[in-house]
Amino acid sequence: MRDLLSHVRGPFTALGLGTALIVCVLDQASKLWLLYGFDLADRGRVALARVVELVLVRNYGISYGWFQWLGGSALWALLVLTLVAVVFLLTWLARAGSRLSGVALGLIVGGAIGNAIDRLTQGGAVIDFIRLHATIGGVDRDWYVFNLADAAIVAGVVGLLYESVRPDRAAKVP
Repeated sequence: MRDLLSHVRGPFTALGLGTALIVCVLDQASKLWLLYGFDLADRGRVALARVVELVLVRNYGISYGWFQWLGGSALWALLVLTLVAVVFLLTWLARAGSRLSGVALGLIVGGAIGNAIDRLTQGGAVIDFIRLHATIGGVDRDWYVFNLADAAIVAGVVGLLYESVRPDRAAKVP
């Protein structure tokens, strides 16, 4: 048992796991409130700013709606892929060498778990609700519809990329 714990425990593991928990809870709370408290499905589009709206989208695919045509049949494949990714990221977290890496990995893990919970509880779909768009030449153009888990994943990836190119870290990257 002690050997197993040594593989999952590092100096920034608690920070990363705490970050993952916060992201997952905020993601799920926002989705539950928008679905059942705010009743976004009945309200339709709700403008927050000129280029930002709340809108309910059930995404059965992955990022940008890719592979939507697979529908619910991809549920188990996507959940297994998520589980493998989370195990890999937790192993990486145990070896993280900085606070930034710990937080970034926690953001990604928390977002992945938040979206996996959606797939299990929403019939294979991930609930997306933040729509970014712009009107160009009189035509409304969508950029992306996403949720807090997606934003956390992107922020985590940006954090890892930033750390990998920092001048003081570049010599230490294998």
